[in-house]
Amino acid sequence: MPDEDELAALRQRKIQELQLRAQQEAMAHEQTKQVDAQKAMVMRQILTPEARERLANLRMTRPDLVESVENQLITLVQSGRVNQKIDDYTLRQLLRKIMPTKREIKIERR
Repeated sequence: MPDEDELAALRQRKIQELQLRAQQEAMAHEQTKQVDAQKAMVMRQILTPEARERLANLRMTRPDLVESVENQLITLVQSGRVNQKIDDYTLRQLLRKIMPTKREIKIERR
């Protein structure tokens, strides 16, 4: 049977582990917030208000696609391939190229 000193030591270690885990999660959350803020700032710089609105609307239904588009746009800007603001028309063209084509299903009755 463990004595009370051992139990107290176990409790103390468990408390320390939980505190460390909470600190790590808080740091990860803070880093995520910073990255998101930087990404939003870059999007404001390279997209027109209409294009940003289109991405915001699309984010509600396809957040994974919007994330991919944003990452691609940031990569293009960093590589110097985009030197002007991207308007709504250009963004729609880009989305058409990226989005998977829908398969049309025909049912024939005989």
